[in-house]
Amino acid sequence: MGNYTDIIMEKKGQIGIIKFNRPKALNSFGGTLMQDIIGALREFNEDPDTVFTVITGEGRFFSAGADVKGANLDAAENYSNPAEKKLVFLARFVPALEMMRSMIDHKKVLVLALNGPGVGGGAAWFQGVCDIFLAAEGSWLQVPFSALGLVPENGSATSFAQHIGIHRANDFLMFGRKLTATELESWGLVNRVFPAANFQKSVEDFLNEQLSVNDGKSMMETKRLQNASRRDERIISVYNSVDALAERFVADAPAKRFAAKKAELDAKSKSKI
Repeated sequence: MGNYTDIIMEKKGQIGIIKFNRPKALNSFGGTLMQDIIGALREFNEDPDTVFTVITGEGRFFSAGADVKGANLDAAENYSNPAEKKLVFLARFVPALEMMRSMIDHKKVLVLALNGPGVGGGAAWFQGVCDIFLAAEGSWLQVPFSALGLVPENGSATSFAQHIGIHRANDFLMFGRKLTATELESWGLVNRVFPAANFQKSVEDFLNEQLSVNDGKSMMETKRLQNASRRDERIISVYNSVDALAERFVADAPAKRFAAKKAELDAKSKSKI
């Protein structure tokens, strides 16, 4: 297995585990986290033994989404024209685009194990493209897309509407409604909710139970047949959302909101010193 900085990659029998490992930053998408996820997905995709690929987090958060402190999205830059500016932002989104494609095209059964709260990208990128969604009691999802002048990212507008319906998806993605694991289970997005204590072990025990009863190849074929007709639609949805997000940045819509949020976080950090 590859040498990764911001994830813990483990293989336990027929279960591959990708664990976000930036707990001090609440597993926000900074450092090499996205690149590491892409690398691990690629490895498990070609692994001859694994059936399940689990995505989860280390610490109390699944992921806090964008690394606002390190995003540098409020920095003043000079562009010759709007097209040049858009290309600069599109280039920044390439890692997320490849990460989404890697999950959409993943051959193994992709399991999201929501160990704690998910915010922003941590609440929207993985939930709609995973095959099985397991959650810890007390975990929740919330997105600040509209509050930050953004759009639903990486195809989430389509994937959430497909899973929970348009009106519920709008309440979540447009208005930023906070959704608990219990609500998400009742709405059909979450398969099962396990106690927060020993959550990771409960996930492994559950998957091993499935492996003891069900044929691995049959489960993977079920996934392939179910997703084959959706693949192109998902990729197009991701592309459309990346394009719309870049246009928001061309219009400078998120700049002031990100700057205010960063100042708020910096003030909180200073108050703790």
